[in-house]
Amino acid sequence: MTQTMEIKQEIKRLNKQFLQSSDFIVKEIEWNQDEKVIICYYSSLVNKNEVDRNLFFLKQISKTPVKTKENNKQENSDMQNGEKSESNNNSGNIISEKSENKNIFAHDDSVTITTEQYDEKKLINYVCDGETIIILLQSRKMIRFSSPEFVHGTPDEPENEQILRGSHEGFVESFDANISLIRKRIRNNKLVVKKIILGKNTRTVIYYYYVDDLVDKEALKTVENRLNAIDIDEVYSIGQLNDNLDDQVWSPFPQLLSTERPDRVTANILEGKIAIMTDLSPTALIGPVTFFSFYQTPDDFNSRVLVGTFYRLLRGFSLLSAIFLPAFYIAIISFHFEVLPLELANKIKTDINQIPYRPLIEAMIMELTIELIREASVRLPKSIGQTIGIVGGLVIGDAIVSAGLVSNLMVIVVAFTAISSFVVPSVELNSTIRLLRFPFMFLASLFGFYGIVIGTFILVVHLLNLSSLKRPYFSPIVPFDPKGISKIFLRKPNYKTKKQVTSFSPQKDDKA
Repeated sequence: MTQTMEIKQEIKRLNKQFLQSSDFIVKEIEWNQDEKVIICYYSSLVNKNEVDRNLFFLKQISKTPVKTKENNKQENSDMQNGEKSESNNNSGNIISEKSENKNIFAHDDSVTITTEQYDEKKLINYVCDGETIIILLQSRKMIRFSSPEFVHGTPDEPENEQILRGSHEGFVESFDANISLIRKRIRNNKLVVKKIILGKNTRTVIYYYYVDDLVDKEALKTVENRLNAIDIDEVYSIGQLNDNLDDQVWSPFPQLLSTERPDRVTANILEGKIAIMTDLSPTALIGPVTFFSFYQTPDDFNSRVLVGTFYRLLRGFSLLSAIFLPAFYIAIISFHFEVLPLELANKIKTDINQIPYRPLIEAMIMELTIELIREASVRLPKSIGQTIGIVGGLVIGDAIVSAGLVSNLMVIVVAFTAISSFVVPSVELNSTIRLLRFPFMFLASLFGFYGIVIGTFILVVHLLNLSSLKRPYFSPIVPFDPKGISKIFLRKPNYKTKKQVTSFSPQKDDKA
């Protein structure tokens, strides 16, 4: 069979392997005077200018005479006799058919080029990873080089995690860009980055990173075991990883901290935690964490000590009001009217006598209306969403009160509750708190204050039994740590922190 016929058949077979995809490029190219080769790649995944430049470079070095053992012996003899070898400078850039199974070198622009035995399964994986493959049929070798051009955003500040002071960079859908943002902040060889490929069909790259001498070793082992245990065909969302890494997937509370901020990730991995990411999402998952980790923001440490402490306390108050305020309103109106001052009680009685529904129905109408407006404002375009949120809230709130469906006090309670829930820095915990309001409202409508106490008891027991990567979720309350409790509410001065921050590691001392 002639070389031309063999190449045509190989091109036909490769096109069949890649199902005639329009962005799959496979063609014959001139290599040298004696040989023609095949080049193949996905045009949607590579930089075509880089491909042409690397191809030109490879053609040039392929014309260099191959060095044999006899040549090397003669050259060594010449050098011993004091003669200079002019071929030394190019000796590392020669592709030899008699070389070993794999040969790795780089040209002037530091693009790594690898030669290895031709393997069709490997070729398919390499092409899908954004590499360019050159097939030398005569020698049954393939040359691969990487010039990927994956589409991703710019490292702008995340819209759902904006801060007043500090870095305004954010992660993107690119491994190199994200690791660069971390290594810029941790210039230390102890920062370890590892990767694993998951999904038989998607072959998604998952990478996790940590600081070796600070990381919680048991938590790291848990992360690695759970990642290695994942056996699914498709991985296309960071939420799939979340489900596989959670200790209790049916709990409403998030057990891993999600963030798109490199400064927040840096602060956490310097406490001994692990960050997990993919190339598909700018979101990083951080663990192990505690319940109180979700109430801290970079602004706490970038602002004044008293200001940071004040806003920490304010967020704690917002947690209580966001969960319990509607339930307290229902309990008071339904069972415990006597706790109100006489003047206020008379005014409220006058208002609620005009309402045809029980307080629970009244509260449910308003809470569901607020949730619908919030969801609509998130899904709509930004310019329309803000208008819907403001105008919809005002118009619907006024219309409902005018129609006599809810009281004025109920509108105030629901509005204050909604504002309190939005104070939470974490989107995941924000959703959890909004969800928890409803069971407390039902318990208050059935048993009054006793129902709220029962619900609180169940909630605390659940938090005490919850864990994050097998570490206590409600730390430092359980296990009890007086110094840790002070850190929840107080932002201590940085000049007092002389010891490295740690998380769940008994051999290290903590700082605020």
